[in-house]
Amino acid sequence: MLANFLIGLREGLEAALVVGILIAYVVKIKRHDVLKRIWLGVGLAILVSLSLGAILTFGTYGLSFEAQEAIGGSLSIVATIFVTWMVFWMLRTSKNLKHHLQHDVDQHLVGAGWGLVLVAFLAVGREGIETALFIWAAVQATGSTTLPLVGAALGIVVAVVLGWLINRGLVRINLAKFFAWSGAFLIVVAAGVLSYGVHDLQEAGILPGLHNLAFDVSAAVPPDSWYGTLLKGTVNFSPATTWLEATAWVLYIVPTMIIFLRAVARKTPAPQTSTSDSSTARSTPQGAR
Repeated sequence: MLANFLIGLREGLEAALVVGILIAYVVKIKRHDVLKRIWLGVGLAILVSLSLGAILTFGTYGLSFEAQEAIGGSLSIVATIFVTWMVFWMLRTSKNLKHHLQHDVDQHLVGAGWGLVLVAFLAVGREGIETALFIWAAVQATGSTTLPLVGAALGIVVAVVLGWLINRGLVRINLAKFFAWSGAFLIVVAAGVLSYGVHDLQEAGILPGLHNLAFDVSAAVPPDSWYGTLLKGTVNFSPATTWLEATAWVLYIVPTMIIFLRAVARKTPAPQTSTSDSSTARSTPQGAR
């Protein structure tokens, strides 16, 4: 529930901010007539995202166990790729997101502005499809349905409220820090989803080593205990992990986290020189320099 709440909150907040920017811009340039186009694009994006979630949930019924595991494992790996790309994309474009969206609006305001349907659909649909795919993969990994979906729904609701408050100027949060911290946590979650996807492919017979365990701590961390459930639900920790799962987890999280943390550090502004230091430097005699 916690991990999916964060996924819903992060993705929902991105979508809410995008919609807020689009609406604020067209209102500013006095094109109230195209607001319905934006909401149409948003509605279509939500519909496509929900349809994808339904297809992923009910589309595998009737298939053999091996086929279900093969599809689930493949989609878990795809979800990991999507979320990794999303984390780095948001880190790179967060500062220029507003200008990028305004440029897209200007290009599609010709005539009745029907092009804005596509702008809103693509902007929100990207977040929605990523959310549907990653939440589905997380639900598959934990083996539970209700609590993960409740967590994701709560995250999206909180994100919509926060987005509205931010766009109204009633709440101010440090979005750079929020996306940095949530991005780091999502990388950990994505590593667990990747590991689970590898396990599914092993059960499908596509990858070898299903019974070659790197460790088995089921006695110390029972899967049905509260702490076993917590670890499984947040970071997809499996008490019995194969060598291939462990290798995939390490090979993903170590370089990805290092690159991400370095990118965050580069975006962190350097501390400014204090006023007292600057005034001292200016008052220093020329010959003493």
